[in-house]
Amino acid sequence: MSWHPQYRSSKFRHVFGKPASKENCYDSVPITRSVHDNHFCAVNPHFIAVVTECAGGGAFLVIPLHQTGKLDPHYPKVCGHRGNVLDVKWNPFDDFEIASCSEDATIKIWSIPKQLLTKNLTACRKELVGHARRVGLVEWHPTAADILFSAGYDYKVMIWNLDTKESVITSPMRTISCHQDVILSMSFNTNGSLLATTCKDRKIRVIDPRAGTVLQEANYKGHRASKVLFLGNLKKLMSTGTSRWNNRQVALWDQDDLSVPLLEEDLDGSSGVLFPFYDADTSMLYVVGKGDGNIRYYEVSADKPHLSYLTEYRSYNPQKGIGVMPKRGLDVSSCEIFRFYKLITTKSLIEPISMIVPRRSESYQEDIYPPTAGAQPSLTAQEWLSGMNQDPILVSLRPGSELLRPHPLPAERPVFHSMAPASPRLLNQAEKLAAEDGWRSSSLLEEKTPRWAAEHRLEEKKSWLTNGFDVFECPPPKTENELLQMFYRQQEEIRRLRELLTQREVQAKQLELEIKNLRMGSEQL
Repeated sequence: MSWHPQYRSSKFRHVFGKPASKENCYDSVPITRSVHDNHFCAVNPHFIAVVTECAGGGAFLVIPLHQTGKLDPHYPKVCGHRGNVLDVKWNPFDDFEIASCSEDATIKIWSIPKQLLTKNLTACRKELVGHARRVGLVEWHPTAADILFSAGYDYKVMIWNLDTKESVITSPMRTISCHQDVILSMSFNTNGSLLATTCKDRKIRVIDPRAGTVLQEANYKGHRASKVLFLGNLKKLMSTGTSRWNNRQVALWDQDDLSVPLLEEDLDGSSGVLFPFYDADTSMLYVVGKGDGNIRYYEVSADKPHLSYLTEYRSYNPQKGIGVMPKRGLDVSSCEIFRFYKLITTKSLIEPISMIVPRRSESYQEDIYPPTAGAQPSLTAQEWLSGMNQDPILVSLRPGSELLRPHPLPAERPVFHSMAPASPRLLNQAEKLAAEDGWRSSSLLEEKTPRWAAEHRLEEKKSWLTNGFDVFECPPPKTENELLQMFYRQQEEIRRLRELLTQREVQAKQLELEIKNLRMGSEQL
């Protein structure tokens, strides 16, 4: 008998969860107390949106990502629904557009202003009216622009084309009517050509969304699925649910044959729903339990045993919902590969949790950051509806990468990150740093300088701008609340400049070592 090692070799074997400090959490947030099994939170590199408690209708909060600390009890809300908001999702190709669905049977598309909200936002950009009962889920298409999917309690999945001039859309492009009960979850494959759903009848279906036909259907009685997820390009599905003995379990399926699962694994006897999240770049699966504070994570492979348990992040604070930051919003300098935003209702707190690969080197880790899906659509709505399929446009997460910009102009970023004009000292610091690094604007010098120098110049340009905005564009604060927000932004800018200075010192030491090695090599010759 051959000996098998207890632990398999993996670069992600020692991944650990790091909760944010108290000052970097979002406190006093009135998180919804709805019993609906949804995430209730959506995150992008600019904002965090969370469904909140609201009398007389439904509402959600849109908080600037860097505005941590205690939330103002009179903070403006996005409130245009007549019923409770059940789901919110950011547009993956526009960081200032968000979709929400509600018990009032409507879906609304909101344009979030780039400046700080001063009053409640009640006017939506588009309203989608087509469901006969409340709408529980919304999902954006992963590669096509302006395509939105919605699932309602009328057992229908509707496909909407938002590339129209109409402010109220009453007829969807497609309606999928193959479900016999309430739809619990939806998931797309990598290019968005297939849609997987779970239903209250506990069946998993793989659907061609454009034709509306069911390609595969799971009738397996041993696993009652509640959530389903496509596993990237592995041509496999992961579902979470319960076993015959009401134990929470995960199951792995072949997307071309749903008769019997490839793998079943019982987790525990708790009753909360399990939310699965898959990172295709690292092939890691995260399983988050509603009502408990644990996050389990696994490594997925195409070969047996398919699912390899890594470890578990544990916390005493139970999560009501969870949000996930897109890969382009992660901190690559600290080797962060995933970030959760945990909704803790008992404390009215949103706690960021970073999943980190421990590395000694402070340089960019190419092996844990392969090219990932960017913020540019690969298809238009009409191209996708006509039958075209296209994989996502990949970008590099390396700092200074030109492909990483979600907007062509830095001035398109939100105003709420900008600073008061009374901060010329920070600007002078940026000027000194730029002068020390030999910043030149000549295109000839740009061609001759190496790649790391170009990255330095890009960082220096960002230091002239405060998160993309000129420091002199923001008007002076008029109220005490605005003054306090300016102060927090200024503190954030000081922290960024200190980090920039630390990076310069590390790079200077690396250059000194390279020079020393070159001298030793020349002496040996």
